[in-house]
Amino acid sequence: MMENKEILKRWRLILGAAAESRINEMGGAAEMSAEELLMDSALSQIYGNDTGDSGNSGKSGQGMSSPKLTKWLGDLRSLFAPMEIKVIQNDAIERRGMKQLLFEPEMLDGLEPDISTGALLVMLKDQIPAKAKENAREYIRKIVEDINRRLADDLKRSVTSALNRREHSPIPSAAALDYRLTVRRNLKNYDPELKTILPEKFYFFERASKSASRTIILDIDQSGSMGESVIYSSVMGCILASMSSLKTHIVAFDTSVTDLTDMCADPVDLLYGIQLGGGTDIEKSVAYCSELVTEPEKTTMLLITDLYEGGNRNGLVRRLGDLKESGVNVIVLLAISDSGKPCYDEQLAERIASLDIPSFACPPEKLPELLEAALKRRKISF
Repeated sequence: MMENKEILKRWRLILGAAAESRINEMGGAAEMSAEELLMDSALSQIYGNDTGDSGNSGKSGQGMSSPKLTKWLGDLRSLFAPMEIKVIQNDAIERRGMKQLLFEPEMLDGLEPDISTGALLVMLKDQIPAKAKENAREYIRKIVEDINRRLADDLKRSVTSALNRREHSPIPSAAALDYRLTVRRNLKNYDPELKTILPEKFYFFERASKSASRTIILDIDQSGSMGESVIYSSVMGCILASMSSLKTHIVAFDTSVTDLTDMCADPVDLLYGIQLGGGTDIEKSVAYCSELVTEPEKTTMLLITDLYEGGNRNGLVRRLGDLKESGVNVIVLLAISDSGKPCYDEQLAERIASLDIPSFACPPEKLPELLEAALKRRKISF
């Protein structure tokens, strides 16, 4: 009998106060502990019924009409694991219409960094009241720092590998020794008795260039559906802009085009220059980016968009084809995200792919590999 009551108690916690009368008809649940009551109260703030009625037991919370944010966040952190907290926070925003909670400094200070929440903040940044603006920037900065920590070293290493390992140098340097080529070219000099290779010649990579030798253009769709991609691509752009061996342009577009290259020093400032939401005119943006190309063979353009074109579709295909034909290495990233299958205009993606322009989604951790392959102009497939 006691075992049945424990089972019913678990169902009561899962289903909330709305199921309490039905559970009582089935024999009633075991009495909740103080921690379980606290858990029930915290969850009922999000998953309770729309009227805020928490049942007749008086044990649950009273809905989210006027939540005490600091206590609520504290309860979540003390009761749930970080992954569970993330789910509950997202549900609080999406299920309960709690965008206004993001405007409270206490909420922002307590939220675990999450890129989808960051994208929502970027979209709503003009509505954030003065009292929460600095907290919002700090929250976005945490996300930026996390992406930097995961990607910066690998991105820079990929660029260095692509740009400085195309040609070899006669100037010897242990740090620049090309081990693979040296071994491959000297295999004929293998000594069976010594069981080693006796190289006749060593091969060395060129030193890193101190001036920009390649151009990268990031053309970023800032429509609302591209939130996560905007954050990843903006941070990537700032990392690339910090490298002297690259000349980096960052352009954002909706129905208008904004050149954000001068804001690359601080990725948070760059993100605040983004206007998430609105329509889409990709063709106009590609036209603008075409004017930035001075040496087509040394230029890589990453068009980051879901291809839901509100402008001239045929004109877009024609402009991308002209760029490709001129020698520009054009790649279309339909999404930079690890949150599932992207949504995009499949018909337009097929037309662009027929121009031998790769069009695919890319998880964030693959960006360094993608960039190296692009700069080396290798065939790209993910």
